[in-house]
Amino acid sequence: MASGIFLLLDDIAALMDDVVVMSKIATKKTAAILGDDLAVNAEKASGFVSSREIPVLWAITKGSLLNKLIILPFAFVLSYFLPTSIIVILALGGVYLAYEGAEKIYEFFFPHEHAATAVNKDNLSEAEILALEKDKIKSAIITDFILSIEIIIIALGEVLENTFTTQIMVVSFIAILATVGVYGVVALIVRMDDLGIILTTKSSKPLQTTGKLLIKALPIVIKSLGYIGTVALFLVAGGIFKHKIAFFHHFLESLPSTASEFILGLAIGFVALVIIGGAKWSWTKLSGKKA
Repeated sequence: MASGIFLLLDDIAALMDDVVVMSKIATKKTAAILGDDLAVNAEKASGFVSSREIPVLWAITKGSLLNKLIILPFAFVLSYFLPTSIIVILALGGVYLAYEGAEKIYEFFFPHEHAATAVNKDNLSEAEILALEKDKIKSAIITDFILSIEIIIIALGEVLENTFTTQIMVVSFIAILATVGVYGVVALIVRMDDLGIILTTKSSKPLQTTGKLLIKALPIVIKSLGYIGTVALFLVAGGIFKHKIAFFHHFLESLPSTASEFILGLAIGFVALVIIGGAKWSWTKLSGKKA
């Protein structure tokens, strides 16, 4: 009886050891897309009245947790009954990520004219402001749903060779980390300016200077995260194709892995941009609608 208990404990210890090791690997693989997730959500969670930032961020966080609860069971069912589909989804996700990155670069050099104009919130009633917040929260949760699929599938792709129990534990851990970690950092970022304002009221000159730097740094940090996120998109996409698709295993293998993955992701992104852009242009011409 005692020996059976010890064997069970040994099995549990071995399982937890596998989970820890694979969680580290999966976290590294998803770190880049988590960076893009952070950049996107920091941008979407900013721009609210100071008193509303945390409530809005909490609403988005709850939506993100619900997204994970919806996605995880479907991902595990696919992994158990049709594991090859995970590679197909990974490849499609890689194309999407690379396309998104290429589109960001294209729009940086050739920005679209946006018909929408900035809304003056000073002239809006409280009900109208809350309605705008609700729309922005809904948009953020939809974006989070797409990014959550990518994060979960990438994490799952790293543990496909492990036992199903290990897959569930590792991917669930990454899903929780993606929510708690990302939105925790976002909360710190969006409150930077508030902390800066508090510090500027202090009598100490160094604290005042630090406060002013924090206020000025907030838009720079958000913009920098956007650039970092764009690079991350190409790295993740290139890594998916190079390590999961046999045809690309030896792509530019003379270069460092990071460089070859970035170039591959960049190339796939602009090929996808040309194909999708051409399809949109053709549809516009055929339908007679304006782009």
